[in-house]
Amino acid sequence: MASTTVKPVDNDGQANASFIFLITIVATLGGFLFGYDSGVINGTVDGLQQAFNSDSVGTGFSVSSMLLGSAVGAFAAGWLADKFGRKNMLIAAAIFFIISAWGSGVAGAPTEFIIYRIIGGLAVGAASVMAPAYISEIAPAEKRGRLTSIQQVAIIFGLFLSFLSNYFLAKMAGGSTAEFWGGFQTWRWMFWMELIPAFLFLGLLFFIPKSPRYSMFKDDETTAMNTLTKLFGAKKAAVKVGEIRDSLANDHKPRLSDTLATKASGGVVFRTIVWVGIGLAMFQQLVGINVVFYYGAVLWQAVGFTESDALLINVLSGGLSIAAVLITLATIDKIGRKPFLVWGSVGMAISLALVAFAFSKGVVVDGTLQLPGQMGLIALIAANAYVVCFNMSWGPVMWVMLGEMFPNQIRGSGLAIAGLAQWLTNFAITFTFPIFLAGIGLAAAYSIYAAFALISVFFVLWFVNETKGKELEDMDG
Repeated sequence: MASTTVKPVDNDGQANASFIFLITIVATLGGFLFGYDSGVINGTVDGLQQAFNSDSVGTGFSVSSMLLGSAVGAFAAGWLADKFGRKNMLIAAAIFFIISAWGSGVAGAPTEFIIYRIIGGLAVGAASVMAPAYISEIAPAEKRGRLTSIQQVAIIFGLFLSFLSNYFLAKMAGGSTAEFWGGFQTWRWMFWMELIPAFLFLGLLFFIPKSPRYSMFKDDETTAMNTLTKLFGAKKAAVKVGEIRDSLANDHKPRLSDTLATKASGGVVFRTIVWVGIGLAMFQQLVGINVVFYYGAVLWQAVGFTESDALLINVLSGGLSIAAVLITLATIDKIGRKPFLVWGSVGMAISLALVAFAFSKGVVVDGTLQLPGQMGLIALIAANAYVVCFNMSWGPVMWVMLGEMFPNQIRGSGLAIAGLAQWLTNFAITFTFPIFLAGIGLAAAYSIYAAFALISVFFVLWFVNETKGKELEDMDG
C-alpha cells in the first residue's frame, strides 16, 4: 500500500484513480474510528450508570464529555495542520484513539472515565476535520465530492460496526452489565474492541503521502511535485504546482488571523465564508442527529422496547445510514452539494415532526413511556426516515463543503473554527438530551430538533454557495 509501490501516471494527465482511492480509504479510517468511538457509547449507558451510580445529569456528562475533547481536537488539529501537516495530525489522532479505547474500558471511577473519553474526543475532533481536508487536497475537482463523501460512509460504517459489536457482545454475555471474558463487564469489552481498527489506522498512515498543498505551504515544491505526479501524472502535476504557487504568491503563510476581516466601522469580525462554515457545522448538530447515535438504546427502551431490541434497532439504523450515504456518494458530483442540503433539511423537518407527534401521544406507565396503537411503529419508521434523510444530506455534504469551501490560505484555520463550533453544538445537544428526557419529554425535544431542521432550509438557500466542480485554488471568501 506504500506510495512507492504504485506506479505514477505518465504524461497523459489522467488521475491515478487506484492510488487516490487507496490513500482516501486510509485517511477515512479516521472517520471510521470517529464513528465507532461516537457510537460505542450507545450500548454502554446502562453499564456506566451501574458502575458509577450516576443520575441523568451525570450520565449526560459521561456520554458527552468526549465532545468537549472533540471541540478542542478539531480546533487544535485545524490550526496545527498548517504547522505540522494533515498527515501528522492524523497520526496523533490514531495514537489518542488507542489510549482512549483502552482507558475507557479499564476506568474504575467517573473522573478517570471522563479523562479517557476526552482523550478520545481529541482524536475524534482531529479526525473529523483532517480527513476531509486531506482528501479534498489530494482529490481531482471532478471527483472530490464523491471521494470526500467516503468519509461519511466510514463514519456510518464505524457507527454500524460499533452497534453490531455492542449487540453481539451483549447477546453473548446476557446484557451490557453482565460479566464476560476475563471477568470484566461486557460494556468494558465494547470499548476495547475499538483497539483493533485503531492500531490498523496508525500503521497504515505511515504509507500515505503528505498533502501536496501542505508541502507547498512549507516551501517544499519537490515533494509536492512528486506527490502530484503520482496522483495526476507529470503534465497535470506541473500545472497544479503552478496554480498552488500562484494562489500563495501574493500572500503570507497561513495563520489563524487570516479568518478575520475588518469592518467599515473599524471592528474585526470573521470573514463571511467562515460564518457560513460555522452555520453549516452548527446546523448539522442542531437537528439532533447525535441523540439517535449516542442515546438510541435509551430512546427505544424509553418507549417500551427491550435492551436487546433497542440494540438491534440501532443496527437497522446503521444499515440504512450506509445505504443512504452510498446514494449521495454516487451522485454528489453530478447533482451538487446545495440540493442535497435543502431537500435533506425538508425531509428531516417532516420526519422529526412525525416522531414528535408519535411521542406526544404516549402515556407514562410505571416510569416508562407507552405509545398507544400504531404510534410506536410510526415513531420507529419516522426516526429511521430521519436517519436516512440526514445521511443523504447533512451527514456527508457538510464535511465535503467544509473540506473544500475555504480558500487555500484559510482552509486549516477555517476548519479549526467550524470544527470547534460543530463539536460544541454537539456537546450541547448531547448533554441536554437526558435532561430533556426527564423534564420536557421526548415530544418537546424532537419538536425543537424539527424546528432547527426547518430553519436550516432557509440558511442554505440564502447563504450557501455551490462548490461542485470548482478547483480549490478558485475558492473565494
